[in-house]
Amino acid sequence: MTVAARLEELGITLPAVPAPVAAYVPAVRSGSHIYTSGQLPFASGELLHTGLVGAEVAVSDAVACARQCALNALAAVAAAAEGLENVRIIKVVGFVASADGFTAQPQVINGASELIGDVLGENGVHARSAVGVAQLPLNAPVEVEVIAEVL
Repeated sequence: MTVAARLEELGITLPAVPAPVAAYVPAVRSGSHIYTSGQLPFASGELLHTGLVGAEVAVSDAVACARQCALNALAAVAAAAEGLENVRIIKVVGFVASADGFTAQPQVINGASELIGDVLGENGVHARSAVGVAQLPLNAPVEVEVIAEVL
């Protein structure tokens, strides 16, 4: 099944690549690799949620944020690779703005990993890090970056 068919089956439309909020570009291609900048959970120009996960943001909402971050990262990869049909995700790094004592970062970042797997199938299987941090830009609860390979 093609990536386009998977997206249609899942009812997902790749968004426009979110505009950078500082002095960087959304993605850089170097040879066959694409490195995305950290993607925040922007949908229609707004953050889905703000605050610390485990305090102001529920885990289920943080998972939804991780999914949106991954969708935004895939949009950036698609722009750099002229589509997703010949793309494999190598590594995902997820950052979770965590309240004191919050330790479910891997479950939050599963939202990103599962979305990537649903969209890319075998080409979405990746290595991953899920990191708890004190704060993220714009008070976002989650940020995700990916490294992809154009096959």
